[in-house]
Amino acid sequence: LSRDMSANTADKDNNVSTNKNISLPISRVRLIMKSSPDVSNINQEALFLTTKATELFVQYLAVSSFNNGSGKGSKSLSYSDLASTAEEKDTFHFLTDILPKKILAGDYLKTLEQIEDEEADI
Repeated sequence: LSRDMSANTADKDNNVSTNKNISLPISRVRLIMKSSPDVSNINQEALFLTTKATELFVQYLAVSSFNNGSGKGSKSLSYSDLASTAEEKDTFHFLTDILPKKILAGDYLKTLEQIEDEEADI
């Protein structure tokens, strides 16, 4: 009995130390994973690895955006830095729909008018 209790305590200690290695909330990652109709059961190791991989990806995106961005002098990272990185780097190009460059409404309307004018000329 005492051997089972010590093994159980060791497992809990290992789980706690494993959770200290990640910053993202595992419960949120689990919720996102379960939102997929293809996922019915999530293994604890798979959940941890997905959480850690997501964390590393976000860190890589942030560092790449910071290094290529305009906020180096002020040590800041802005949305426009993230959007530019998504647009310019092939690695992050799949994020362009999620991180579009911001444009002013007036500029957008002018662009729409130009497209309509070009289509009318055809």
